[in-house]
Amino acid sequence: MAGHVSDILLSQLNEFVAAQMGLYFPKERRRDLERGIDSAAREFDFQDTDSCIRWLISSPLTKNQIEILAGYLTVGETYFFREKNCFETLEARLLPDLIRSRRGAEPRLRIWSAGCCTGEEPYSIAMLLQRLIPDLTKWNITVLATDINPRFLQKASDGVYNEWSFRETPAWIKERYFTRTKEGRFEILPEMKKRVTFSSLNLAEDTYPSLTNNTNAMDIIFCRNVLMYFAPERAKKVIHNLYRSLIDGGWLIVSPSETSQALFSQFATVNSPGLILYQKKDGDPSGRGQAIEAFPDALGEGPGASFQPSVHFLTEPVPEAIVPHETRALLPLQGEEQDIAKSPPAPYAEATVLYEQGRYAEASEQIAGLLADHPDDAQAMTLLARVYANQGRLAEAFQWCERAIAADKLAAGCHYLLATVLQERGQVEEAVRSLKRAMYLDPNFVLAHFALGNLAQQQGKFRESAKHFENALLLLSRYGEAEVLPEAEGLTAGRLMDIIRSTTCRETVV
Repeated sequence: MAGHVSDILLSQLNEFVAAQMGLYFPKERRRDLERGIDSAAREFDFQDTDSCIRWLISSPLTKNQIEILAGYLTVGETYFFREKNCFETLEARLLPDLIRSRRGAEPRLRIWSAGCCTGEEPYSIAMLLQRLIPDLTKWNITVLATDINPRFLQKASDGVYNEWSFRETPAWIKERYFTRTKEGRFEILPEMKKRVTFSSLNLAEDTYPSLTNNTNAMDIIFCRNVLMYFAPERAKKVIHNLYRSLIDGGWLIVSPSETSQALFSQFATVNSPGLILYQKKDGDPSGRGQAIEAFPDALGEGPGASFQPSVHFLTEPVPEAIVPHETRALLPLQGEEQDIAKSPPAPYAEATVLYEQGRYAEASEQIAGLLADHPDDAQAMTLLARVYANQGRLAEAFQWCERAIAADKLAAGCHYLLATVLQERGQVEEAVRSLKRAMYLDPNFVLAHFALGNLAQQQGKFRESAKHFENALLLLSRYGEAEVLPEAEGLTAGRLMDIIRSTTCRETVV
C-alpha cells in the first residue's frame, strides 16, 4: 500500500491529524506520515490506504482511533540513558541541588517523563535516584511516566527489553538492575518497577497541571523528542501547560533539536555543553524568561562557569543496596474544561480563573480577601488548598484541607482532596482512610472508588483493587461518555472508563 497516497489526500490527512491530535508533519517529514498511515490502515482492516484516510477524515476521531494512530505516527525508538549529556547534568547538578534543599522536614522529589515511550527514560531516572539517595526509603519520590500510546505503556509496564535498548549503556547497568529471561531478554527488577507510575496522557488534549492526574508541582519534567510532533500553536500550548506544572525554580528538559528561544520565552535558559535547559523562575508567572550563560549560583559556580560531571554514574559503578520504595498511586486523568454547576460568587469565580491559569499568588490573594469576608467558606478553603498543592506547598495544602473539612464535615470532595495531598506526602494509609470517608459520605463518588483501586493495586491487593475498579465502572455506566465527573476538573466519564480499562489490562498482563 505504501507510496500510492496522493499529495492532496496526504495534505488533508496532515491537517486533520493536526486538528484532532495536535500532531504535525512538515513537508520534509511527509513520508513519515505516509508510512505511518499505511501501517495503521492494516489495523483498521483497509486494503488500501486512500480509503482508510477518507474514512478517518470523515468524522472526529474516537479515543481508540487516536491511540492507534499515535502508535503508528510517533516513533517508539529510545534506549536507556539516551543523550548522555542530559543524564550527566541531571546527576551532577540538578538532582544534588534538589536533594540538598529537600533533606529535612519533608524530603520529596517529583519528576515527570512526558512522552515516556516504552519506559527506558523513566527507568533510567529511577536508577539514578537510587544511586544518589542512599536513604531512599525515607523519601517520598514520584516518577510519573505518561504517553498517549497504550502499546508503549504496556511494554513499559512489562519492563522487558532486548539488547537494542542498551546500545549505549554500560554492561553493569544490565547486571545490577535487570534479570535475564529464558528468551535472552532483560527484565527490570520488581523493586525498580515500583518506583515508576505509568499512565495514559494526551499532552495535546488532556488537562495539566492537576492534582487529579498527579501532574502538579513537578521539580523536573522530561519532554524529549515529543514537541517536534506538534504544530507550532499546539506546541506553545503544551509548553505553557508544562511551565504551569513546574514549581518555581523547576526544570524542563527537552531534546537539543527542540530548543527554541521563541517557544520557551517564558523560561530562563541555562546553557551546559551539548545541552540547553529551561528553568521556571520565581515570581515570573506571565512568561518573560531570561537567558543565563551557565548554571546559576544555586547550582554551581555561577554564570560563565564550566561544567564537568562529578559523579559519573554510567562509568563508575559502586556497591549499593536496592531499596524497595513504592511511589504514590496514580489518580485519573481529566479533560480540557470544567463545567460549573452553580454560579459561585464573583471573587471565587475570579480566583478559579487565576488558579486555572497558574497565577497562584494572585489566586491566593483573591481567596484571602474572600475568606476575610466569609471565614467559614469551605469552597474557598478547598480552592486555596489546591493552589498550595499545585505549588508543592503541601503543609499549607494539608492545613487548608483540614479547615475546609472542619467547616463542612459532610463535603466528600474535601476528604478526596485531602487524600490526594496525603498521597503526595507519602502518607498512604491516611490517604486510604480519607478516601473511605469520602466514599461513605457519597457512595456514588466515582473518583474515590478509582483512587482506592489504584492504591490497592500499588499495595499488591489485586482482588480489592479489582472490586473498586468494577464499582467505578458500574457508576460510570450511569453517565454519558462526554459528561464531566464531580470533583474531576473536566475529566469525563468516557475518559475515565478508558483509563480504568487500560490500567486493569496492563495489570492482567503483568
